[in-house]
Amino acid sequence: MLGFVFADSRRRIELNAAQKIARAVKGIGKVGVFVNAPLAEVQEIAGQCQLDFVQLHGDETPEYCRAVKHPVIKAVRIGSGFDIADIEAYDVDWVLLDSLVPGQYGGTGVAFAWNDAQTLRWRLKNRVMVAGGLTPENVGEAIRILSPDGVDVSGGVETNGTKDSEKIYRFIQAVRAAQRGGGNAENHFS
Repeated sequence: MLGFVFADSRRRIELNAAQKIARAVKGIGKVGVFVNAPLAEVQEIAGQCQLDFVQLHGDETPEYCRAVKHPVIKAVRIGSGFDIADIEAYDVDWVLLDSLVPGQYGGTGVAFAWNDAQTLRWRLKNRVMVAGGLTPENVGEAIRILSPDGVDVSGGVETNGTKDSEKIYRFIQAVRAAQRGGGNAENHFS
């Protein structure tokens, strides 16, 4: 999958650029990343960019997620004291497990304690994606511990804020090696 960040971020893409890329890309799932955006804005951008998924990375409620007219990837931040029941309340297509960094909604480059999320991963009925501080060096371990359905990476394959083709290649190779070892994750780049 290819991610387009529409949230306020150094990775934010302008709508015109996202539309142009979305039209040019065939055969790859397109994901729009939003943080606490008005529902109407999410729906409009998702339609204009022909997004396959909407990734909600903020404080969106289960009701908000149900109102989205596209398949939803809901990011939940894993830190001390997270409540599995609160996460299970989300009736979404995917749950994305990310690290909890107070005041930030993803893109922190900080990994969470994957072992602490094992029970959650297996209780969820949703497809599960893992994010948060993933790099070519550690993605294999995350896959071995959590056996996610997918992984989400951005900063872990960048050098000085720009995507680095060598790091992307090494990341993909690490994912494939972990898959051969029993994991089942697919890649999701934003």
